[in-house]
Amino acid sequence: MKKTIVILVMMTSLITLAQKKNGTVYSEHPSIDVLATFTEAFASGDTVKLASLLTDDFKSYNGVSTDSNIKGTEKARYLKSAYRWYDELDYFSISDFPGAYPDAIEYKKDNENGEIWVQTWELIKGVHKKTGVKFTSPVHGLYLLTKDLKIKTEIIYMNEGIFEEMYKSLSDRTNGTIYNHHDNINTVRKAVYAFENGDLDKAIDYYSEDARFYNINDDLNAPITRDAVKAVRQEFLDNFEIKSIDMIGYPDYLEYEMDNGRSVLSWWNFHLIRKSDKKEIELAMHINDDFDEEGKIISEIIYFNRTLLEK
Repeated sequence: MKKTIVILVMMTSLITLAQKKNGTVYSEHPSIDVLATFTEAFASGDTVKLASLLTDDFKSYNGVSTDSNIKGTEKARYLKSAYRWYDELDYFSISDFPGAYPDAIEYKKDNENGEIWVQTWELIKGVHKKTGVKFTSPVHGLYLLTKDLKIKTEIIYMNEGIFEEMYKSLSDRTNGTIYNHHDNINTVRKAVYAFENGDLDKAIDYYSEDARFYNINDDLNAPITRDAVKAVRQEFLDNFEIKSIDMIGYPDYLEYEMDNGRSVLSWWNFHLIRKSDKKEIELAMHINDDFDEEGKIISEIIYFNRTLLEK
């Protein structure tokens, strides 16, 4: 036991010797106050105030850039870019990310000029005025401040996907073809009318083995399987007599270029009689069916007001 204690004491001593302090981390510091002023000015489009907080040789860098020779954005260009956030976004705001707060780090080693790093974790929000794209993203910022508390360097890490969607939305773009007649539309009609005639086996056969079924009245994160939906639909037939199912308008088949998607959108009126009290019910329903390349339905979501069945 004594030998074990001695070994543990030696290991603890070695770990302690290996640890070296290289400065101080502050949760409260004048540099953090400067960053708070900076963020407020950025969010309000106050470029005059922003300019007063930056050094003349200020540079901003994109932390997720793949450019190995990145040169950074100089002060004048940065101020113009900063104003665009305020000018082009509705409801623009910058706040601390929930549960996070900024830190100021004063390094001792290789810091002859007494500079301070401030790191922030923030959440930006806004809606692009022209395209309606939602600009919501976590942002991590690193800011180097001089001894006299001027911001010298900014390094920003954020989700750039929001810009991609915005740029794409600045012009009209096509995304495939809409059909009003197609074999996949025929499949949906055959499936619905098989159900109308109580032929569940035939109706379910139009779906792939691993098809998933969603109902707007239920948890959309918990789709059910083909076997489960067959049981649900049998229960429906046990409780309701179907007088007729009539199509509203005509279905659309959308064959998307993006992600190779295939969807049939259809609208129906279900004319029902509830067997328990003979009440007649008219139920409007929208159905969205997704197809695979073989013409099988792989996913279906139905939209209807369930309370109409229960009144």
